[in-house]
Amino acid sequence: MKESEFEELRAAAGAVSRETFDRLREFETHFRKWNRSINLVAASTQDDIWRRHIVDSAQLERIVPSARRWVDLGSGGGFPGLVMAFLLAESGGSIDLVESNRKKAGFLQAMIGQFGLPARVIARRIEEAHAIVAQPEIVTARALAPLGILLDLSAPWLLAGARGLFHKGRDYRREVEESALRWRFDLVEHQSIVDPQSVILELRDLRKA
Repeated sequence: MKESEFEELRAAAGAVSRETFDRLREFETHFRKWNRSINLVAASTQDDIWRRHIVDSAQLERIVPSARRWVDLGSGGGFPGLVMAFLLAESGGSIDLVESNRKKAGFLQAMIGQFGLPARVIARRIEEAHAIVAQPEIVTARALAPLGILLDLSAPWLLAGARGLFHKGRDYRREVEESALRWRFDLVEHQSIVDPQSVILELRDLRKA
């Protein structure tokens, strides 16, 4: 089972080391303990943390393997932000995790300290983080808000040249159409390797409609 999960991770994220795989499995153990007390993910998905959350997050690495400066909005239980921190530790990158919920921010900080991750918790509302977070290359968010709201929240970075990578489910086309009422952007749809009904939307060159 362990070997098949290692191959599953590498299929999603690329050439991940065995050490990083082992660290992610250890993180999964810690996550399950914390999730029992502060409800970091929906109960319907907690039986498959590895695939539904960790591997699903890790596939961002394959899309932009050379990116080094990241920010994750509404990081919650650390998906995709904490997972990317483990992967960025190999490449020398870093990520800011924006999470206003005090308990979830505490969990994120505990994991950063536990594993020595190249990440920083910004325990503020996203609107307040714009002045704190240095211009990133990549902005991520997962299960946070409809695309139009995500674009509003991340606009200060996207308008300055960052790319957005946003996990979306089966209704993503409607969200793209609705967001086009206010925004123009170049879009690439990456099929999720975890869920055939999900995609990762890669947006660049954001501009007002």
